[in-house]
Amino acid sequence: MQETVLPGANAPYSTFLYVLIPLLPFLGFLINGLLNKKLSGTVAGLIGSATVLGSFLISVMLFLNFQYQYTVQLFDWISVGSLQIPFQYQIDQLSLIMLLLVTGVGFLIHVYSIGYMHHDENVGKFFSFLNLFIFSMLLLVMGANFVILFIGWEGVGLCSYLLIGFWNKNTSYNNAAKKAFIINRIGDLGFLLGIFLIYLTFNSVQYAEVFQKASLGQFGTYGVGICTAITLLLFVGAMGKSAQLPLYTWLPDAMAGPTPVSALIHAATMVTAGIYMVLRANVLFTLSPDTLQVVAIVGAATALFAATIGLAQNDIKKVLAYSTVSQLGYMFLALGVMGYSTALFHVLTHAFFKALMFLGAGSVIHAMSNEQDLRRMGGLRKALPITFFTFLIGCLAISGIPPFSGFFSKDEILAHAFEHNKMLWAMGLLTAFLTAFYMFRLLFLAFFGEFRGTEEQKHHLHESPASMTFPLIILAILAAVGGFMGAPMFTGGHHYLAEYLAPIFTYSQRLLPEVFSAKPDEHTELMLMIASVAAGLLGITLAYVMYVARATRPAEDEAHRSAPESLVYHKYYIDELYNTLFTRPVMWLSTGLYKFVENGIINPAVGIFGRAVNGGGALLRYVQTGAVETYLILMVIGIVLILGLNFGRL
Repeated sequence: MQETVLPGANAPYSTFLYVLIPLLPFLGFLINGLLNKKLSGTVAGLIGSATVLGSFLISVMLFLNFQYQYTVQLFDWISVGSLQIPFQYQIDQLSLIMLLLVTGVGFLIHVYSIGYMHHDENVGKFFSFLNLFIFSMLLLVMGANFVILFIGWEGVGLCSYLLIGFWNKNTSYNNAAKKAFIINRIGDLGFLLGIFLIYLTFNSVQYAEVFQKASLGQFGTYGVGICTAITLLLFVGAMGKSAQLPLYTWLPDAMAGPTPVSALIHAATMVTAGIYMVLRANVLFTLSPDTLQVVAIVGAATALFAATIGLAQNDIKKVLAYSTVSQLGYMFLALGVMGYSTALFHVLTHAFFKALMFLGAGSVIHAMSNEQDLRRMGGLRKALPITFFTFLIGCLAISGIPPFSGFFSKDEILAHAFEHNKMLWAMGLLTAFLTAFYMFRLLFLAFFGEFRGTEEQKHHLHESPASMTFPLIILAILAAVGGFMGAPMFTGGHHYLAEYLAPIFTYSQRLLPEVFSAKPDEHTELMLMIASVAAGLLGITLAYVMYVARATRPAEDEAHRSAPESLVYHKYYIDELYNTLFTRPVMWLSTGLYKFVENGIINPAVGIFGRAVNGGGALLRYVQTGAVETYLILMVIGIVLILGLNFGRL
């Protein structure tokens, strides 16, 4: 093993320490996977949680003692001609932040899962899949080149399939898992083509070499325009993994998995992979203004589109799912207007409050005997006080109400958008209003008013055990104070995160210093902040009037709805449209190929060969008489023929 540093010093710790970060969750995967039937659920949960905790503690140590960027080479991996790809980890500001996020939030979700899944018959298998998920995500963020990133990228895709369809006795859950897997493969094809084009352009896939050449304008036989093609292909991969239009439909269906899976996928791991990839390749995107414009437009459109769908959903987890799609759109909006550190800021705050709300929803579902319909809830704040209070903090954070974390990151995104494009800012502001409305609609329907469930459910209402409420409390604290890592200018605050991440975006800042650092003045920032908070408060007030003061209740599924309401309730019929345009034609094609090609051509052709062999064997059977005299005569005839043929040649 070899350690090298960017730009030239020794790595501060033994290579084995860096290997341990992804290795510990992988060991948890092996132990729980192989001993699934022999370990109790509690023991399996403790093993799975302890391995992730170990990775988190090592990550904290690296973060606290970090001084410079460096790579850690484990071994020479791929060596074919000029293609040299070592297996390396890159330790820098971006990877360290992601390590803390993945292992920290991942650990809390593991602890929560001990209580949530303790009645399941396959707890060991569940924790083994969770550990494999964490391992894949750690590999993704630690890799020093695009190929290792792609391995982790595919790993989290596989794990999402395994976890979404974990309760595989339910056909609809299996269909949701397959949908996630297939849609992600569509995006992954674009990502893979982008990696190929990177290698053809820069003759390397190593981050350090690719980004340095790009910043110096060394594009081989191509011009700077090749960056547009590369980044568009990379963005296709990000659209699939991070659920942007039009590849977002898998994420709401991912709610089929257990609630801790939803929190893991939607908050700290898989859906942030696309954001991480764009941040890592920021210099390529900076060189591609056309791609950045596409990213910003797609992000803003996704944020607004998903927010409108969230208005009419009645499944508590579906509301949170469309909220995730919308917030991811916010992050891509920030990336598109070159607010790179701002995008990561929102990744962090979103991880805190969205993991909190998913786990809070799981606590509600646990108390309601697996009921997820908001129309069957109500008045739960009395029976579930800890869940209610922590969920309220999450709702305030996502609504952008100060001083909670979402206020700081969302306000910063809107400020960047205002400086670049007023229309994008207006879309973001409208999204902020809708977000506050549908999140407090969820809160009021679940926790206020009279209980609308069954008497049996009411009798069994209770607060979740400590293993579930402890992660809620920790995440609530983070959601409440996490935003202070980046305070606004007019408050005299210090943006610790932006300063810490600055070296990651050095090339981008050198290329476009005036655009990269564009920010509104303090007066404008204050006005934008007031507008953002006002939008959030207006949404909360409207939700209160409708669902508390007037006690409005959502209509049942079979009720008549107006055309606009029906359109939003049925999610704009996008799934039905995709089913008509893509799924049915593919099924028709496969059925036709089966009937006419498989059964009409291939099977008969194979049958002809089979019958010919059988017929030949039946004829040769007559030669095998069992009489020695017959065999001797045939041998003599054969010898004569051989000699005759050879004599003829002479």
